[in-house]
Parts: sequence; C-alpha cells; structure tokens
Amino acid sequence: MWNKLHILREQYMNQRIMDSIDYEKFCMISIVYNSSKIEGCSLTETDTKVLLENNITAQGKPLTDHLMVKDHYNTFLKIKQDAINKRKFSIDFIKEINSLVMKSTGGLTNSISGNFDTSKGDLRLAQVYVDKKYFPDYTKVPKLLQELVTNVNDRIDVVSGDEIIKLSADIHYNFVNIHPFGDGNGRQGY
Repeated sequence: MWNKLHILREQYMNQRIMDSIDYEKFCMISIVYNSSKIEGCSLTETDTKVLLENNITAQGKPLTDHLMVKDHYNTFLKIKQDAINKRKFSIDFIKEINSLVMKSTGGLTNSISGNFDTSKGDLRLAQVYVDKKYFPDYTKVPKLLQELVTNVNDRIDVVSGDEIIKLSADIHYNFVNIHPFGDGNGRQGY
C-alpha cells in the first residue's frame, strides 16, 4: 500500500498543480470544510472558502457554523506556526489546540463525574460515543494521552520521508480513538 501511495504522490507532484494555485491554502480550506461537514455544519464548500478568504458570512446559515469554521481554520494556522517553531508535542499542547478548535462553540458540560469546559480544552469527564462506537472510559484518557505523546516524541526525530505519513496516520487514528474531549475531537484530529 505505501509503495502505491508513493507512486501516486509522485504522479500527482509531476502534474505541478501547486504552481497554479495556493495548494496549502486549498488543502486547509478543504479539510476545514469536510471536517466541519461531518460535525453537521451547514456551510457549503463555497461558503467556507468565501468566509475564510473574504470574511463574508453565508446568508441564512447559523452563526455557530461560521464560528466553528473560523476557529478550526485559525487553529490550523496556529499549528502550522507551532510546527515551524518545532514546538514539542505534549498533553498541554493537545489541550491548547482543542481549546482553540472549541473557542467559540464550546462550553461548560455538567456530568455525574464533574464539570468540564469544552471551550477551555478540559479533558472529558463523561462517557462518549458516536453511533455504536464507544470510546475509552474518561478515567483512562490521561494515561492513554500520555502514552500517545510518549510514542510520538520517541518516533518523531527518527522518521524521514514517507515514514512521516505513517506517523501522522498513527497519531490521527490513536487520537480519535482515545477521544479525549467532550467535543472537537474529529476536527482536531485532522
């Protein structure tokens, strides 16, 4: 599979599409749109692009949807800057990123185990599930996150080339399956 991915990537790069568009921005907008759509956002891809490029809202669409998209995009920009600055991967970093993803749309959640604020990057204190998929008990989340952080930090300095794609896929898969927050896990995982 990885060999085929490498071949397809080379074929794509040889088309030189990146010479005619701001490919990085295109990808970021596409990821924000698709990730927000999974969360039930009503904005179309065009609405998302116009909002992010021109700061123009879509008529008749909920303010919450616009805020969700803006927060996600701004979080992307922050992560990009953190990557340039070689910021170390940590639980505090993960929590900070979630607080940015949920900045305008999160809030206080009361559970039998205590209160947590999804707009502040608090780890969840309740059981969560999506459809029929249940995620680990909230009491296991801190340990699972620490294991993820340790694993990433042990591997990140020794990977190169296509190995970084495998590491990225591992991070995404494990993060989403830990589902450490009450909301925003999918958007943050992208």
